[in-house]
Amino acid sequence: MSGFTRSVVVGGNGAVGGMFTELLREAGSRALVVDVVPPPGRRDDCLVADVTAPEPELAEVLRRADLVLLAVHEEVALRAVVPVTRLMRPGALLADTLSVRAGMAAALAAHAPGVEHVGLNPMFAPAAGMAGRPVAAVVTRDGPGVAALLRLVENGGGIPVRLSAEEHDRTTAATQALTHAVIVSFGLALTRMGVDVRTLTATAPPPHQVLIALLARVLGGSPEVYGEIQWGNPQAASARGALAEALRSFGSLVGDAPDGDGGRGAEGLDCAFQELRRLMGPELAAQQEHCRELFRTIRPTHDEGETR
Repeated sequence: MSGFTRSVVVGGNGAVGGMFTELLREAGSRALVVDVVPPPGRRDDCLVADVTAPEPELAEVLRRADLVLLAVHEEVALRAVVPVTRLMRPGALLADTLSVRAGMAAALAAHAPGVEHVGLNPMFAPAAGMAGRPVAAVVTRDGPGVAALLRLVENGGGIPVRLSAEEHDRTTAATQALTHAVIVSFGLALTRMGVDVRTLTATAPPPHQVLIALLARVLGGSPEVYGEIQWGNPQAASARGALAEALRSFGSLVGDAPDGDGGRGAEGLDCAFQELRRLMGPELAAQQEHCRELFRTIRPTHDEGETR
């Protein structure tokens, strides 16, 4: 059993909400989907309602729920905090799936400090499935409901990773905002170089092939979603600033600066590599092996793989 006899998933018609709805139902919870628009041909499976202004039917559902999960945009979730928590019974769990934590932490502290709450951010596309994948978990107020929901994630194959709200936003600024900025900037640089992608893919070593593949993956997504990651995270701007500064520093190391020369560049790169090896620490060897395995899937080889 899930530990939640009755659960409500607001935004359950979306990809993330649908994933958690299925997880709850498979564990035996009577999970009701609440959304502003029902899925085509399945109106009976969804209560059409606005969670930011609950009318009597939704209000009664919220009063009886053991778990209310907000799988909606941040703006909607923040507006829902006050009306939802005023209706929830004592001991019920509030959860959300926001990708930025600072705003929700502030809203709960101001309006519902006594409500048990956890934020769950799946660090993967729902279509990929939860099995073996990390789910960032930010616990605002701990309790038995939080423990039950994290067990449910584990039973579904997910790997909960506990973080504070500040740690979460700093980490996702690196893993998401910075990563996407690197990939899109790489693509924009290619457009400015005037290169032919067919020629690149025909001649590229594995590191470049990986970057091309990452660019193609991003381009298969929604610009709005990628934009929200950049605009919504309060630490994303500093991550992009760090990237821009790092690129300028790299340029000076290899001689782009007016007073740069090859000798200083080689010495500077050696120092940079030492700094980066310290950053990687004990993870360096494992990630090098991970890279070799990745390259073997791109171009099978009997040697130790691409090192450039």
